[in-house]
Amino acid sequence: MHRIPAPRHLIAATALGLALTSVPSVAHADTAATGRAAGTNARVKVTLTVQGPDGLLFKGKIRTRGHDVTTASGGTHKCDGTNGGANPTKVPTPTAALDDAARKRNFTWDGTWYASFDDFSVDTIKNVNGGGSAYWNISVNGTSTPVGGCQFKLTAGDQVAFTWTSF
Repeated sequence: MHRIPAPRHLIAATALGLALTSVPSVAHADTAATGRAAGTNARVKVTLTVQGPDGLLFKGKIRTRGHDVTTASGGTHKCDGTNGGANPTKVPTPTAALDDAARKRNFTWDGTWYASFDDFSVDTIKNVNGGGSAYWNISVNGTSTPVGGCQFKLTAGDQVAFTWTSF
């Protein structure tokens, strides 16, 4: 059987679409569980890990909040938790944390913007991309996010991971 490779952007869009549609858009517990008022965009300190196919690409503590993000492929768009109506007000998000880490620790990342999902698909981190056979999975506290990286609400102390994952 001959395998025909699908274009990388279609695979990424499909993976993002499945993530955004397969689970209800409940971003994170609010005040009762976290002690933080729901919907505050105050900076939070999280631990960010980027795991590539050949090992650890980045690990560090990052202070972040939701903000506009600019990528070479995707342009400038909000990435503040209000994307797709996930949260009523701005909040810190995983993709904003990645963007802050890249700017503060001098590494690159790129992502395609999908207007239909109101979110980025992370394509490349530190010059590592899926190349049509993998994608960057986003997880928080060991669980894949049920919504996109600009929609999931982070709280102080969260463990955020971008992990290169093959199909």
